[in-house]
Amino acid sequence: MNNLENKNTDTEGINASQLKDSGLSNLKYLLVGIFFGIVFVKAEIISWFRIQEMFQLQSFFMYGVIGSAVVVGVISVQIIKRFNIKTIHGEKIEIQPKVFSKGQIYGGLMFGFGWAITGACPGPLFAQIGTGVTVIVITLLSAIAGTWFYGFIKDKLPH
Repeated sequence: MNNLENKNTDTEGINASQLKDSGLSNLKYLLVGIFFGIVFVKAEIISWFRIQEMFQLQSFFMYGVIGSAVVVGVISVQIIKRFNIKTIHGEKIEIQPKVFSKGQIYGGLMFGFGWAITGACPGPLFAQIGTGVTVIVITLLSAIAGTWFYGFIKDKLPH
């Protein structure tokens, strides 16, 4: 390898221009995240009070939002399957069949209890923090710790 080739490559053999591309391409995810955060705030989806209304069966609002998301998701998956939609990079999208496990019930209950207690689910945590509800940092750290703990004991659990 000559000196010219060596100059554009780091110690792990990754081309420096690839690193720049990934950094700039990740910017689009940040912008989409900010956009969705603003939408969540304006639509009151991240409101602790809206979430409590939902769990106390006092309002249909959040059920309507979640139901709409499920309908959009089902339609999107059917379109992807029917028309063999590919990614923007031309790769085939493969949706693997899901196998039911009773652990999903336990996990769903734990998730729901955590959501009801904290008034936050993982999606809008950063939007809540961004609006100044800094106590949600504890929820974020707890979610990270829970994810780490699951990864630590995953092999010991029945799947």
